[in-house]
Parts: sequence; C-alpha cells; structure tokens
Amino acid sequence: MNLVRRQCLRILQSNINSQNISYSLDRAFSFKSAFSLENLYPGSKLKLYTPTFVPDPKVKFSGYIPLDKVKITYSSSSGPGGQNVNSVNTKVDLRFQVESATWLSMEIRTKLVEQFKNKINKDGYLIIKSDLTRSQHLNLADALEKLRAMIRVALVVPPQPSPESKEKKRKNLLRAARERLHEKRLHSQIKKNRQAPAAEF
Repeated sequence: MNLVRRQCLRILQSNINSQNISYSLDRAFSFKSAFSLENLYPGSKLKLYTPTFVPDPKVKFSGYIPLDKVKITYSSSSGPGGQNVNSVNTKVDLRFQVESATWLSMEIRTKLVEQFKNKINKDGYLIIKSDLTRSQHLNLADALEKLRAMIRVALVVPPQPSPESKEKKRKNLLRAARERLHEKRLHSQIKKNRQAPAAEF
C-alpha cells in the first residue's frame, strides 16, 4: 500500500512541477508592459507593411518619386562636422534625365525644362544637390523634397489678369512715359540754359 501511495505522490508531484514550469514559462513569455504597443494601441495592426502605390489618374503629380528612376550619388560634404565629414559621404547628388523621365507627364517635363534650365546640364540631366545636414538619409529626403517642390512650382498656372488690373497697368505705363518725357524736356532746357548766348553782329 505504501508503494502505491508513493507512486501516486510522485506522479502528482511531477504533474505539479510541470504545471509550475509551464505556468512560469507562459508568464515569462506573455508579460506585457503597461506601455506595450498592444496596450497603447489596442485596435491597431502591428504588422509592418509597405502599401502598393496606385497612381490617381486625375492628379498630375502625387509626390511619388520612383528611386529606381533617378540617379543618387553620395560624396563628402564641405563645412563643419569634424571627423564625420571625412569618414561619411553625406552630400547627396540627385539627378535624372528630364526628356526620358516616363514617370512624369510630358506637360511637367516641358515646364521643368522651361523654368529650371539653369539646373539642367548639357546632357539633359536635372541636378539637385543637398548637404543640409550631417545625415545621409536626411540629405536624401531634402533633395527629394526639393524635386517635389520644383515639380509643384512647374505645375502652378499663373492667374489671368482681370480687366481692372490691365487698365491700371496701362495707366501706370502712360504716367511713367509722361514723366520720362517731362524729365527729358527739363534736362534739355537746363543744357540749353548753360550754353553761352550767341553773339549778334
């Protein structure tokens, strides 16, 4: 009888030990801080994903720039920065050929060529540089933002002047012409007065 009792006690003890171990393991792996993401944002999905880009046909430029269609090079930056300037290439040179940029509409490309011809080299590359910060990634973001700003400026349609503003401009031009002629007459009169009187014989 004692033998059976001992066997039962051993089985119960091993069950209790295994339950304690599994309970402590469960507790260790399922511990959540009060500031864990699940507690802070209970209804959100915590899986990271990159959304697929779907262009809107109504919008001329959405702000999306495909990085595989532009050439990005890094070089050492000038200015202060200590040893970081010598060891890390932080200056960003972003360029793309305007004529062959199929990710932009033809209208945007022609306006970029017209408005920013001083930033386009003889090979047709639009060049944007940035060494704003000591970080390579921040300089790349700055260069991309400069490109977006240039495209948005190119898309702005200048407003048509109203008839009132046209009339005001015409009157201002007439007034300026009258004042200019008046000043010329005064100047010629002053020069005439400086001349010696002609001698009469």
